[in-house]
Amino acid sequence: MWWGGRGQSFNIASQKEEPEMGHSRPKSFQGSRMPEPRNWQLGSLASNLASGCLPGEQILAWAPGLRKGLEPELPGILICTNFRVTFQPCGWQRSQDTPLSSEYDFSLVNIERLEAVSGLSRVQLHPGSQLKFIPEEILIHGRDFRLLRIGFEAEGLEPQAFQVTMAIVQARAQSSETQQCGGMIQSKAALGQGSGLRKPPIPLLETVEDWEMELKKQGARGWRVSTVNERFDVSTSLPRYFWVPSRILDSEVRRAFGHFRQGRGPRLSWHHPGGSDLLRCGGFYTASDPTTEDIRAVESMLQAGHSDVVLVDTMDELPGLADVQLAHLKLRALCLPDSSVAEDKWLSALEGTRWLDYVRACLRKASDISVLVTSRVRSVVLQERGDRDLNGLLSSLVQLLLAPEARTLFGFQSLVQREWVAAGHPFLTRFGGTGASEEAPVFLLFLDCVWQLLQQFPAEFEFSEFFLLALHDSVRVPDTLTFLRNTPWERGKQSGQFNSYTQVYTPGNSQSPDGNSINVQLSVWDWDLRYNNEQILQFHNPGYDPEHCSESWFPRQQPNFMVPGPPSSMWLFSRGALSPLNQLCPWRDSPSLLAVSSRWLSRSATSSESLADQEWGLPSHWGACPLPPGLLLPGYLGPQIRLWKRCYLRGRPEVQVGLSALTISGLQEELACLQELLRKWTPRVSP
Repeated sequence: MWWGGRGQSFNIASQKEEPEMGHSRPKSFQGSRMPEPRNWQLGSLASNLASGCLPGEQILAWAPGLRKGLEPELPGILICTNFRVTFQPCGWQRSQDTPLSSEYDFSLVNIERLEAVSGLSRVQLHPGSQLKFIPEEILIHGRDFRLLRIGFEAEGLEPQAFQVTMAIVQARAQSSETQQCGGMIQSKAALGQGSGLRKPPIPLLETVEDWEMELKKQGARGWRVSTVNERFDVSTSLPRYFWVPSRILDSEVRRAFGHFRQGRGPRLSWHHPGGSDLLRCGGFYTASDPTTEDIRAVESMLQAGHSDVVLVDTMDELPGLADVQLAHLKLRALCLPDSSVAEDKWLSALEGTRWLDYVRACLRKASDISVLVTSRVRSVVLQERGDRDLNGLLSSLVQLLLAPEARTLFGFQSLVQREWVAAGHPFLTRFGGTGASEEAPVFLLFLDCVWQLLQQFPAEFEFSEFFLLALHDSVRVPDTLTFLRNTPWERGKQSGQFNSYTQVYTPGNSQSPDGNSINVQLSVWDWDLRYNNEQILQFHNPGYDPEHCSESWFPRQQPNFMVPGPPSSMWLFSRGALSPLNQLCPWRDSPSLLAVSSRWLSRSATSSESLADQEWGLPSHWGACPLPPGLLLPGYLGPQIRLWKRCYLRGRPEVQVGLSALTISGLQEELACLQELLRKWTPRVSP
């Protein structure tokens, strides 16, 4: 059965087929007995693991152990390297084709907590801690909700158990994400085919051609690719290229962007086939002093050629970074197998984490924005103070709700690359890699929202839950720069493509310090370096209907449905209601407005009508009328929002039964397992 944390399944050879012990390779266990320590030599172990180790990866310590907590308990070897902690079951060989992935691999940066147990003593080991007893068992808690529990038998192996435990403690203290990442890039280049460039699975949006191709694919007339940030001198958090209205000059773009926080001015995220445009930008830098020409350029960019403009305050009704982080910590503590919450209190404790409330709020906000985009031909501008968190989340969800091509495997990966990676979402900071206090897994909140959509509309998505799970776990694996840097500028600087943002940036091959050519194009989307073909096939949803992604899913002209808004109408969408605006920019009236944030105008009371009522005059329930072509509107009330058990409860195998089968044979296997459990639990009745 597929219990894996990262899509990996083990083929364990039967004991009778195991080779005899020798000196050229590690010796297999006989039955469940631990091997004699004298028969295990580090040299032969390292020799056998050479095919699975990465260049630059060193084995620091190892010890025979017994994986506990799951049935059946598996004997094997616990290994600590300078990159990861891994458990290799007896008789299992790591594939040379996919050496970067294993169900029992824990990268050092993924380890949240390490505990040692001996008798009644149980201590948590922090980097730099000293262990004062021989551990009988260690527990490795992963940030990705996995738990690895390894027991050590007292058969003369106590020194090895102590050594491997302390090696993990010291490796965590000495590990550097920068060093790990650099080593992994070179190692992945060694895994590439031949000496030539490895073509990215999707466009990485590092060249003008990539952006031109994507713009053409969206059919966004009236927009062009701007090169004003090619040297990252407008904003280091923005990509080198982005889309701006064709009639706006780059000199105007440069001046206009200077009046937004972090230089993140308005730019196109997505063009709706019906004519509307979805834009995103940072908050107004109200302390600036723009000229009349600057204000005119800002307004022109916000309007994007439309007479109807809606500014969406994305921070309203959505959680802040601290809220997301606290909810995720509570959820992780609740879902681990050693949670102290009683079974009858578990659901109320889940509600108390507020994680599902935040998922619900995000889906509701995205649904409202989708209505705004499809109900009129207009410009819809997502505005967030920093433009690097909630804007990316909402923009991505809106495109998933409106664009069938975004629900394909290729389209979804392209969407994440564009709206998260290229747009400068601070992955490293949000996942705690910088030690700053701004840790918050906003991207994981987004993946949970996507999983909710997949459950409600299973035939609309080409990718499966297993793909989402693989992507969820990839954020903690430092094998590429995709999730290990905060901005495109930092990724390019780390990979050696340029030394400063004032120098010309050249994507493609680069020279490593030792003169060897490395392929800096490798990204998280190179799944075949971590997963075999059988596992990648599980990324595809067998229930997907390709007819839902027809190229003609939405006619380019729909005069009877999408109509222009009122002349020169400006709106603020906040708290579920539209309020009229007198102006788009906060600088025109009185100087007192300069100290006010993006919420500079008073809001009307929240309307009792739904947004659909306000926009289309529709009944309060959607069932009474047809939805616009291609639009999905998810449910977000009560039990319609569910817990992602496959992800969050992966450490509880009894919960996973019935969740993972994708084939008839898989269903038959799980059915047999359920029948066996039922037989064991059913009381025997005397004849």
